[in-house]
Amino acid sequence: MSMNPYGNSDDIAKLVLRITLGGLLLVHGVTKILHGIDRIAGAVTAAHLPAFLAYGVYAGEVLAPLMIVIGLWTRPAALIVAVDLIFAVALVAWPRGALLSPGGGWGLELEAFYFLVAIVLLIAGGGKYSLTRKKIPWE
Repeated sequence: MSMNPYGNSDDIAKLVLRITLGGLLLVHGVTKILHGIDRIAGAVTAAHLPAFLAYGVYAGEVLAPLMIVIGLWTRPAALIVAVDLIFAVALVAWPRGALLSPGGGWGLELEAFYFLVAIVLLIAGGGKYSLTRKKIPWE
């Protein structure tokens, strides 16, 4: 058993993932707060879904990212983010899936990055540098 002078690197990695995912997604959420969700509501209704579902973006891009950053119920919050991203791709971003950006990146790489980090946090949990740690069964 090796001694790591920096503590448990797994928990530090989980903290970095939480801050990265939550912080970056929160910027998207703040934009929705400042400018509204009309575009999203239009996509939702165009898909023949009830317009009120557009408000779910606030759960997926504001509430859940805040919870992830502070480590409050990280796994359920990560699930909310993953579902939000499935809806984002299905309703808005899907046409970019077959495209490459001018810089050579995949058209959905940002959504894929957010989704996969959310899946990692769903599997791994928030770590010891989180509010809930393992005090509840799903954490």
